[in-house]
Amino acid sequence: MADRTLDVSGLQCPMPLLKTKLELNTMAPGEQLEVVATDPGSARDIPAFIALSAHQLVESAVDGSQYRFVIRCGDSVRQSR
Repeated sequence: MADRTLDVSGLQCPMPLLKTKLELNTMAPGEQLEVVATDPGSARDIPAFIALSAHQLVESAVDGSQYRFVIRCGDSVRQSR
């Protein structure tokens, strides 16, 4: 179960990724963020960002035109601000 949910449905690239980054910056290491998006670019952008960050992609799913990601916040978030 995620600690927070971020619904960026209806937003187009690059807003889903930017809002995801901003939300993660406010979270403590170990907390989980669920992101719900409708922009097809999110399926590529969010996992690519996570792969280059201290965060971990716990789960991702596609249901029709809805993309869902669960991200575990990494330890270096607070240090990188």
